Amino acid sequence: MITIDISKAKEVWKDKIRTKRVKALKTLDLDFMKAQETSSDTTSIVADKQTLRDLPSQVDTATTTDEIKAVWNDMLGDKE
Repeated sequence: MITIDISKAKEVWKDKIRTKRVKALKTLDLDFMKAQETSSDTTSIVADKQTLRDLPSQVDTATTTDEIKAVWNDMLGDKE
């Protein structure tokens, strides 16, 4: 019987999220700077950045591998 270490699975998935969000956060940082230069509203950019920062902590509440994999955001791109 194959058993999955949920704690290890959570750590692996959080690392994957952290790796994938680097590019997304850089893009949002550029968008933020451009918005500031033109005095545009940055509210949605700030919210998107916070969403990405909160993803790893959402993995902690998962109890199955399906719940772990469900913690994702389109801003991260493909799960591959």
